[in-house]
Amino acid sequence: MVPSPRVPPPGQSVLAAPRDGRVTRPISAGWCRGLAGRRRPAGPMWGALRAGGALRAAASHPMAVSRPTAARGSAATAGIIVIGDEILKGQTQDTNSFFMCRRLRALGVRVARISVVPDEVDAIAGEVATFAARFTYVLTSGGIGPTHDDVTFEAVARAFGERVTPHPELVALVHKFFGKTDAQCPEMKLARVPESSHLNYGTDGRTGGTFKYPLVSVRNVYIFPGIPALMERALDGLTHLFRCEQTRFHTRTIYVAADEILITPMLDQADATFQGRVSLGSYPDWANNYYRVKLTLDSESEQDLEEAYHFLIEKLPPGVVVPLVTDCVSPAAAEVYGLAESGSALGQKVAAALRTIEEALDRYSLAQLCVGFNGGKDCTALLHLVHAAVERRCPVRQEKLQVLYIRIMSPFPEMEQFIQATVQSGGLHPGGPGPPEGAAATAGGCPDGDTADRPLLTHSDAHVHDGPRLAPVHAGEPLAGLDLPGCLGVSA
Repeated sequence: MVPSPRVPPPGQSVLAAPRDGRVTRPISAGWCRGLAGRRRPAGPMWGALRAGGALRAAASHPMAVSRPTAARGSAATAGIIVIGDEILKGQTQDTNSFFMCRRLRALGVRVARISVVPDEVDAIAGEVATFAARFTYVLTSGGIGPTHDDVTFEAVARAFGERVTPHPELVALVHKFFGKTDAQCPEMKLARVPESSHLNYGTDGRTGGTFKYPLVSVRNVYIFPGIPALMERALDGLTHLFRCEQTRFHTRTIYVAADEILITPMLDQADATFQGRVSLGSYPDWANNYYRVKLTLDSESEQDLEEAYHFLIEKLPPGVVVPLVTDCVSPAAAEVYGLAESGSALGQKVAAALRTIEEALDRYSLAQLCVGFNGGKDCTALLHLVHAAVERRCPVRQEKLQVLYIRIMSPFPEMEQFIQATVQSGGLHPGGPGPPEGAAATAGGCPDGDTADRPLLTHSDAHVHDGPRLAPVHAGEPLAGLDLPGCLGVSA
């Protein structure tokens, strides 16, 4: 059964019906994979030219597709079809479906299925027909362009029993930007789209203006480009097509420092109690230092969500729920000094360490200080202590904390990432590279020819409870422990 033509929502363009009253399907243009097959965005260079006539509908029979509607009180649904042999072969990692899922969920749309299909017309057409009948929206990604494997337009047309037809606007664009008029040239493939296509003009979030190049949709199927940058820009500019104002998803997260098998009975009980109202997910993470299992609770009802959250908190074994601090930098000074003033055994050691650091800050400016750091746990603790002391002493400053990073022969990747991220955030200043002799002065930031003494704040080599010490280093003299070739490295 063929759905009757529908009036397009705001932002869409269709061709007018002919005066004789015959039904004429609208025609529109789509996104291209790249100009002349190159993977570069079409962007604002495409103009939105208006077509002046209507094309007669093809006498063909579409697949059995009906437009789904969301039931009252339930969220709109979406199915995502990722198109491309390169995805199935493992040659390209799909990031488009991840982005689409996040955006659609924020708009109140529940993604019900993701499918990856090859660059084959029949495979794409079959999946499109199935998805279009089951979900409120269908979003495809990839397979738009001038080359032999760009078959998405043809496949979508086949799913609805239509033909691909040259669109007057795209024909004009191909002529304008490529200088081509031959109907059989590769570039003209960009001008052939399904007969009942609609043009969807989005809003450019960077300029606030209307997109000069539209996205093609056929009924409830929206055909997005495969290039991530183009797809993301298009979806962000067309959120009005998918926004479901009456639906909002609510989420809570619980982090558990216990094995999943230990909490399975509680999860089963919670799932049975709130089935149909709250979705409960359990995700183990054996590599995490802070928790073993991440629990997620999702619901369209905030009341149901909170009820399920408190139910689980009460049922889980005492002490296994742990807080996950995602921002440990901002509260660092308050947390560290709070521990130092707590009077506990650990707090007393922290207080002693802070006194040494504060002594260094009293005697020297940040430009004259350097923290020795080799990636070990003791040095990492020292780095955090120094940061807390500097934040409390100089919350507003232009100088950066300087660090002598002593890279081992085979550093942990996580440590290298930590150094890179910290430097990029502006919290640390790495010194320039240099040979072992004079390395302290060079890495500490001494200008060339500066022979001034520079104190190096390091951790004791003996035991962690010894605390940090302030060691003066003289420019031009070798630094103990750095006289092995290749042991000194500075974060880029």
